[in-house]
Amino acid sequence: MTSQTSSGPVGLLLSGGLDSSILLGYLIRQHRRVQPFYVRTGVAWEQDELRAVREFCRAIASPRLAELVTLEMPLADLYRQHWSMTGDDVPDAASSDDAVYLPARNALLGIKAAVWCQLHGIEQLAVGILNSNPFGDASDEFFQWFESALNCGAPRRVRIARPFAGLTKGQVMALGWGMPLERTFSCIAPLGGAHCGRCNKCAERAAAFRLAGRDDPTCYAGLAPELNQPVET
Repeated sequence: MTSQTSSGPVGLLLSGGLDSSILLGYLIRQHRRVQPFYVRTGVAWEQDELRAVREFCRAIASPRLAELVTLEMPLADLYRQHWSMTGDDVPDAASSDDAVYLPARNALLGIKAAVWCQLHGIEQLAVGILNSNPFGDASDEFFQWFESALNCGAPRRVRIARPFAGLTKGQVMALGWGMPLERTFSCIAPLGGAHCGRCNKCAERAAAFRLAGRDDPTCYAGLAPELNQPVET
């Protein structure tokens, strides 16, 4: 967002993971006023993720950071026996990115936060999507149509901002230097509130720290062999 001159507040979908948390810190460093949102959907890891979101917000407390707003978007009726709800057969560290796809997730999370922004006069909603996101609902085309639909007939417009859309994971991790990344949370199969160290997202998290050449501050309850493999750059 360095090229944008708006001084008004910006909404932010905050998941507690590395990308959205770094985006929060980045926006504050850019002297933006930020309204963070966490959308509760009922996924198996929600309790631990929400706790991390609150801890990260406390750790980077700033006069420019508004109080976290939690919104409800229960998905049990849609996802039913999906692994994200049951916690069973969670994609492991050796699985492909496709294995962790959650249908229509960006639309479902984004619509409530975007409408909140419209109702409260916030003109931008930021999301922490990188150029490596492989899913269709993270594409330029998706967000063009999604933003257009949101603003069709709406009394106030909201623009979906993706400040990290042109960045790699390594570049985003570099932006997170000095931030309390140990308070972020990425696991989809937590054990006793800790990262499991065996799921797809734990592997992605460990790889991100290795790619950035930084010590991983994460406490993993277990450790899959894949987490010890070198990262190809």
